[in-house]
Amino acid sequence: MSQPPTSPYASAPDGGTPQGGHPSPQQPDGVGVPQYAGPPPAAPAKKRSTGKIVLIVLAVLLVLCLGGAAIAAFALKDDVKEVVDAANTTVSAPATLAGRPQVTDPALKAVADGLVTEMKKSVQGETSTAGAFYGDPTKQDLLMIAAASGVMADPKKELDDAVAGITTELNVTNMAGVDAGPLGGDARCGDGKSEGVPLGVCVWADKGSVGLIVQYYKSAADLKSEFVTMRGQIEKKG
Repeated sequence: MSQPPTSPYASAPDGGTPQGGHPSPQQPDGVGVPQYAGPPPAAPAKKRSTGKIVLIVLAVLLVLCLGGAAIAAFALKDDVKEVVDAANTTVSAPATLAGRPQVTDPALKAVADGLVTEMKKSVQGETSTAGAFYGDPTKQDLLMIAAASGVMADPKKELDDAVAGITTELNVTNMAGVDAGPLGGDARCGDGKSEGVPLGVCVWADKGSVGLIVQYYKSAADLKSEFVTMRGQIEKKG
């Protein structure tokens, strides 16, 4: 039986130059399939969902609005100066809060605007309102403020009502009195948790305003250290 023809390019037995052919071209050192020093870069992280933040804001609305911060005229027995001071008290959302810029993310800004709108509709006799977010959500550094001004007939009752509301809505525990600062009135802070997010919560009330500050992803101890500074940037008298 005849043998099949031998390929002119058959390899030599010793793996050298193919029989009947030419030496294979050599690749220069370092040239060839590129080698990667590590895995390819990860895809950019998706934006953090605002869903949990919105649900927490709704809980705050239940405290300040549906609970009804009852802003009313003082009884005649109250000091005239206190009435004047209370009537001249205002709250506003500053451009920065304790060094943190106001959040410009469209979704969170819309939530803050909605918070202010609801407070204006629901809080009786308000003279000014404030609602905003501060910090950087991507770094878990996020604050929310909600406040209203007006003449308070019974600031202590307003504080008690607010504390009762946040205790239920934000699962706040260890609520205790803290230094209210030079603006006076009473203030309390505690640890909360909502939608799995830990919260530091502080609330204040005086004869001219009631307000609340929530620090996401932190404890009351973290918030207390800056509370007086923050309140002083939100509330103004005279």
